[in-house]
Amino acid sequence: MTLDTTFDPAAIEARWYKHWEETGGFRPERPDAEPFTIVNPPPNVTGSLHIGHALDNTLQDIVIRYERLRGKDALWVVGTDHAGIATQMVVERQMEERQDSRKNYKREKFVEKVWEWKHESGGTITNQLRRLGCSMDWSREQFTMDEHFTKAVLKTFVDLYNDDLIYRDKRLVNWDPKLKTAISDLEVEQQTIAGHFWHFKYPLADDVTLDSGQNYIEVATTRPETMLADMAVAVHPTDERYKSVVGKHVILPITGRRIPIVADEHADPELGSGAVKITPGHDFNDFEVGKRAGIAAADMLNMLDGDANVCQTADGLVPEEFVGLHRFKRDGVDGAREAVVARLKTDGYLIPHIAKTKKGDEVEHDAEPRQIATPFGDRGGVVIEPWLTDQWYVDAEKLAQKPIQDVRDGTIEIVPKSWEKTFFNWMENIQPWCVSRQLWWGHRIPAWFDAHGNVFVAESEAEAIAQAQAFHGEAVEIEVRTDQAITNEEHYGKPSEGFNLNLITLYRDPDVLDTWFSSALWPFATLGWPEKSELLDKHFPNNLLISGFDILFFWDARMMMMGQYNMGEAPWPRLYLHGLVRAADGAKMSKSKGNVVDPLGLIDQFGADALRFFMAAMESQGRDIKMDEKRVEGYRNFATKLWNATRFCQSNGIGASTTLKAPSARLAANQWIIGEVQAACAEIDAAMADLRFDAAANAIYQFTWSKFCDWYLELIKPVFAEGSDPDAMPAVETREVAGWALDQILVMLHPFMPFITEELWHAQGTRGYDLITAKWPDPRAGIEVNAAADIDWLIELTSSVRAAKNELGIPPGTKLNIGVVVDIIGQAVTPDSERQKKISIARDRFARLGPALHRLARLENFWPEYGRTVFELATGESTEFEDSSNLIGRPQLQVSAEGIGYYIPLEGIIDIDAEKSRLNKALETSQKEAKSLEGRLSNANFVERAKPEAVDKAREDFAHHSAEVERLEAALARLG
Repeated sequence: MTLDTTFDPAAIEARWYKHWEETGGFRPERPDAEPFTIVNPPPNVTGSLHIGHALDNTLQDIVIRYERLRGKDALWVVGTDHAGIATQMVVERQMEERQDSRKNYKREKFVEKVWEWKHESGGTITNQLRRLGCSMDWSREQFTMDEHFTKAVLKTFVDLYNDDLIYRDKRLVNWDPKLKTAISDLEVEQQTIAGHFWHFKYPLADDVTLDSGQNYIEVATTRPETMLADMAVAVHPTDERYKSVVGKHVILPITGRRIPIVADEHADPELGSGAVKITPGHDFNDFEVGKRAGIAAADMLNMLDGDANVCQTADGLVPEEFVGLHRFKRDGVDGAREAVVARLKTDGYLIPHIAKTKKGDEVEHDAEPRQIATPFGDRGGVVIEPWLTDQWYVDAEKLAQKPIQDVRDGTIEIVPKSWEKTFFNWMENIQPWCVSRQLWWGHRIPAWFDAHGNVFVAESEAEAIAQAQAFHGEAVEIEVRTDQAITNEEHYGKPSEGFNLNLITLYRDPDVLDTWFSSALWPFATLGWPEKSELLDKHFPNNLLISGFDILFFWDARMMMMGQYNMGEAPWPRLYLHGLVRAADGAKMSKSKGNVVDPLGLIDQFGADALRFFMAAMESQGRDIKMDEKRVEGYRNFATKLWNATRFCQSNGIGASTTLKAPSARLAANQWIIGEVQAACAEIDAAMADLRFDAAANAIYQFTWSKFCDWYLELIKPVFAEGSDPDAMPAVETREVAGWALDQILVMLHPFMPFITEELWHAQGTRGYDLITAKWPDPRAGIEVNAAADIDWLIELTSSVRAAKNELGIPPGTKLNIGVVVDIIGQAVTPDSERQKKISIARDRFARLGPALHRLARLENFWPEYGRTVFELATGESTEFEDSSNLIGRPQLQVSAEGIGYYIPLEGIIDIDAEKSRLNKALETSQKEAKSLEGRLSNANFVERAKPEAVDKAREDFAHHSAEVERLEAALARLG
């Protein structure tokens, strides 16, 4: 197939992806092959491809394509997560647009509507993964709400419950008042907003005073409304100001509640008054202080309902005027915060904040302005409320023990290793895992309650009924209510009036499970567990997991726990954690900043191959990647270079190779390229073994661009020059070697750039099989060492000459002469035997490779030394002179190759003095700039206080001028 003159990614990408998928290329039949298995972090079914997905899935695809080419039974499990909160939000938002509401439906009908949405609109991201080129096994696409997956979820919950690893408890959760559900820490975003710091007087009870004589304790808070549920005041055990009142009480303003003064290290003596109000039902730190003070969770006071409106506390002490108020001001109406502050001010308990104006005058304010870190729900968009509720919890501390040991003893390798410390710190201090969510979409918790509060946990309703029957006795009739419309009284088991003692009503828990609970089963439930199967036996444990570091604890660690619990072993031996893709200035991407980069837009502009190669080349063992469209464009140019190189091959009769083994070769250039293929393949294999994606990408890039396209094709051009015999040995051999080398490039580059490589693979000839299922290179050819060394020397000398021309502003086409460096008395510099051998080898190479040097480096004549002979490089002819000593002392520059220096006369080429003056002036400027920037960057005040982009710019400028200093010094050195 003759290639078009221009490379157009869009013209080939969709065509080849459809072909691969239709022909089963992503999972070829290899029953006896060694398995290699990875699973994708399942994206939300509501999601669309973002730049983080592009990085994560590109790295996975590189690995799976690489292992497939190496002959493995490579399985990449693909699927999506049902994303309870996100999906329910999407469907409810669509209903609102139609003036409809979830509340108009029973649970089952609403869930039906969610399934309808999923079937119609839930495949967006899977189609986008195809555009990226992800070679996933779509024939076994998974969904966390599939029937077999639901079975796995229910079994795991019931087993954990029976093993006392799941339980119900009253604890604080992150409550989203808009979504009306508990959410995980991952779904909480900290935002810094403008707020205030209020100071209040809490009167001491029983006529007690501080040693200072003060009859109140001063407390400060950013959330004054929560004082309605205060249960203690904490002071530090070593704080001398309060030692005499620890164990005494204060009378809480407004409610009149009598609360104790407790000693706890949570109180910071250096912060404010050193005394802290404790509201255990509405603050995570206070919850722990309350527990240490002996307050049971069941006795902690709750002052807010699910909508974040004030409700009556259990002790009934909240004045009615506050009940029903929203926590914050809303729609111009004061909330509980404003009402509490106003009441405290009226009653004389507010301590004003005294501020000074610019003129030095004192002004009194109710509170001190502060910037406050505040938790927001990432989907609901409202302030998260720590809320005391009954939820289901997993005993994560016990489940974490085996994963900790797996990482500690090397059963699981975390790459990069630097993440191990973070892993151990979190896992060794892990908190109970709240797994219940107050939603309708998701895996419903398999628990049924009776009116007495007894709970029956089972995989099915029939099993729950059987448990209840066994518990209550055969004479009792059991009925089940699964409808959502049940009262709290019924749900929590308080019998209503007219309760029938012979009838037991079971109520299904209305909550669903956290989506992380089901995705924790991903490595084995996607393979059919809990059913036994050949697929499960062969592909579990998986071989590798690749994920972002940001879900190390929310997903990766939980898979470790569930792998050990359900399967008795780690889910994979290696965990690779990559960094984030950041904006060009290093800032985190966010919609609010307007710096989000759309990967699909980059694919449209540059092609999927270019974006993939950028991701791989920039991924350096977990470091964050700065987005750089210029580099993506550069990799598009790389693809174009390969395209044009293939067109050159086609134009010279170079087609597909017929052998995996390297062809035999006698010509130096051909022997050299065979050795370079071997070296590149070995370098890529080593990099992939260490999961160094950047090193692997760089190896194939340098080999393809520099060694093959720039040098090898230039070296073999004379073989196909006009007038040469196409059937002669050099042409026949070169076509075989060049075709083979190009094939090896296509195979080695395929994991990184699958589309262009598959296109070129077929363009080069009929194979009978696709590149995606080809064999990884295995050259293992004998290499003529001297021939390869000749070409390396030729490349090094030519590069040195070209660089010298560029540094001195000499046009590339200028023809020059060259000679071995000697001193003024005609003896070679450092005339030791080793150097003399090198000079002798150099003379022989000039004689053999003269025409190539003439063509590539534009060198005309070679003087082996100041003496009698001059070689004309184009023809290989030599001319004898009586004496050429008049060459000594002429203007010249110096270049080198393999440690031997050569001189190039410059008389008539450039003005040496003027060039030295120009270089010295430029050197002085760069030295001055580099020194100035170094001083600025060594100034801690600048680095810490300047804008990050200003610091980054200074670092970039310093690196530029430092490099310029080196370049200019080298240029001056060349001139002697």
